[in-house]
Amino acid sequence: MSTPLPDWKGVPAPAVQQLDGRFIHLEKLDPAQHGDDLFDALQGPDADPRLWDYLPYGPFPERGAFDAWLSNHAAHSDPYFFSVIDRTSGRAQGLISLMSIVPEHGRIEIGHVTFGAPMQRSPKSTEAVYLLARHAFDLGYRRLEWKCNNANDRSRYAAERLGFSFEGVFRQHSVIKGHNRDTAWFSIIDAQWPKVGAGFEAWLSEANQAGAGQLKTLAECRA
Repeated sequence: MSTPLPDWKGVPAPAVQQLDGRFIHLEKLDPAQHGDDLFDALQGPDADPRLWDYLPYGPFPERGAFDAWLSNHAAHSDPYFFSVIDRTSGRAQGLISLMSIVPEHGRIEIGHVTFGAPMQRSPKSTEAVYLLARHAFDLGYRRLEWKCNNANDRSRYAAERLGFSFEGVFRQHSVIKGHNRDTAWFSIIDAQWPKVGAGFEAWLSEANQAGAGQLKTLAECRA
């Protein structure tokens, strides 16, 4: 028997311009304002050489192609792109989006996660996901998704670490850059969010992020 939802009326599409955190804040992508920082973080000499391996675009050694790519992202409301701004330096160090937005069913996804090397394996990357997840559930969404190439070990590990539940693999789901993509699906639903959200908050707290690193893992903070 399915669960009746007699009062369900859908939820609004995201329209927020900025979300503030402790380590970073998210700003609606503005290519004119963020372009120089993002090109340096994502394509500069210190960029992660594996960054583009599983993304459907990139790399962008030519600045003109990079700027056109950013402008295309900024022109759309789905995906709805944010730049990740490091609070210490004030510089944009990555991109992240809300996408596959279906307000009438309360379904939304975090995707196009493109973090520069200074963000990776740091509280900044975790907080970026937390801010979007919290915003989605605050808007009333029932389901938050994470999808990735099943061969992308880094993204699969990130999803599980962040509290997403693995749901299965869509085999031969798409063709990306001339290669087959089997897509792994993960989700957090609204009933799970209070525990998952509290885990994020405990992990990101000043008490846990003391000195050189974490005292408890994110999984331990959720437990």
